[in-house]
Formats: sequence, C-alpha cells, structure tokens
Amino acid sequence: MLYGFSDRRQEARGERQEVKEISKGGFRQLLVWQRSKDSAVSVYKVTGQGEIARDFGLRDQMRRAAVSVCSNIAEGDERNTDKESVRFFYMAKGSLAELITQLEIANEIGYLSQEHKIYLENECTNIANMLGALIKSRSLNNI
Repeated sequence: MLYGFSDRRQEARGERQEVKEISKGGFRQLLVWQRSKDSAVSVYKVTGQGEIARDFGLRDQMRRAAVSVCSNIAEGDERNTDKESVRFFYMAKGSLAELITQLEIANEIGYLSQEHKIYLENECTNIANMLGALIKSRSLNNI
C-alpha cells in the first residue's frame, strides 16, 4: 500500500496495525491526546489547591484551556478529512499557547510555584511539538 492517509494515522499513533484495529481505539490511541489529557488532569490538580483555587477567573480559564487541548485533538482526529483534522489540531496548539500564558501569569502573581510552572510549560512544549508533527503528517495529504 502506498504511504497514505491510513499509514500516517498509524504512524502518528506510534504503531503500524491494520486500520480496523486502529478505528477501535480512535483518538485514544494518539500519544499526543494521551499526554494532553494527562496534562489537563495535572492542571486541575494544581489549580485545586492554594491561592489559585480561590481565583475562580484564572483557575477556570486555565482549566478550560487545558481541557480544550485534548478535546480539540479528539475532535480533530474524528473528522472526516485531514484538512478538517488539521484545523482542530491548530486550535489545540492555540489553547496550549493560552495555557502557557496563564501559567506565566499564575507564577508571577505567586499562585503557582516555579516548579509547577516549569513542569507544566515543558509538558505544553512537548505536546506542541507532537502536534506540529501530527499537523505536518496530516497536511501532506492536502498538497
């Protein structure tokens, strides 16, 4: 089989299997989705304690941005075309930038420790890199 749509999806999941097997797992098989979901859980935990837990505006915005990343990856992966998928992956990257900005603010106003900020920012950077590779892979089909 030529290197096409199904092959790229399998490669983005870090495995090569029959397409039937992949469709059972869908977006849950994407490593980038798994990492972004774990990151969202971390953001929820970190923002549930200390002073940031009482700043409902910033806390809720950070949580929404973190959840938006994995949600957009899931929705994008379930779309019918690579072009549609890529659009959602770019939205996920935008949400990562939003979250990084909020992490900076939370740290600078004393709500978030430097340790938590660095850890979460590194996760965001890793996820953004993974998304960039996925976008590139899915975009090849639209050339």
